[in-house]
Amino acid sequence: MTPEAAIAGARRMAAGPERRLLGVAGPPGAGKSTLAARLARAVGTRAVVVPLDGFHLAQAELERLGRADRKGAPDTFDAAGYAALLARLREGRDTVYAPAFRRELEEPVAGAIAVPPETTLVITEGNYLLLETPAWRDARSRLDAVWFVELDDATRVRRLVERHVAHGRSPAAAEAWVRRSDEANAALVAAVRDRADAIVTAS
Repeated sequence: MTPEAAIAGARRMAAGPERRLLGVAGPPGAGKSTLAARLARAVGTRAVVVPLDGFHLAQAELERLGRADRKGAPDTFDAAGYAALLARLREGRDTVYAPAFRRELEEPVAGAIAVPPETTLVITEGNYLLLETPAWRDARSRLDAVWFVELDDATRVRRLVERHVAHGRSPAAAEAWVRRSDEANAALVAAVRDRADAIVTAS
């Protein structure tokens, strides 16, 4: 579906009296964050975006585990903690505080996103919402729907390289990281594309 159709769908989900949880999945650089923000703006104050990126393990823990050189892979997230937060968000009785990832720090920050009880649509976006390992399946079970964002690979890779350069890597280092790490993660995500409830074509 088009982004415009996605907006209409999000508005329908938010219109009811009960809280709904919408997942936005897709490979790195496909435009998940952009779409999630656009959906939230269209819905207005009844929607809040809770990114998976807030569940990155801290750099010190990645180094302890020997995973710092592939930050962003599925096992560099607290998937069980993410699933537990989604369970709390489904209840919706009290304000829930979710973590956010701060690019200027390259670290997650706890309690950064408030989700008040009157929120009728929680939009959560991340690469791995459709993976089939136990913790990720548990997270998926908390969501009412998951939409997969698709973008042509050439544009997606170019944007990834530009993003890494903007955050301080040299162009050569950015391209090497994308080819080695981001694209390995993209292949994992592409393999579960068919589990999505809908495909959103980005541009």
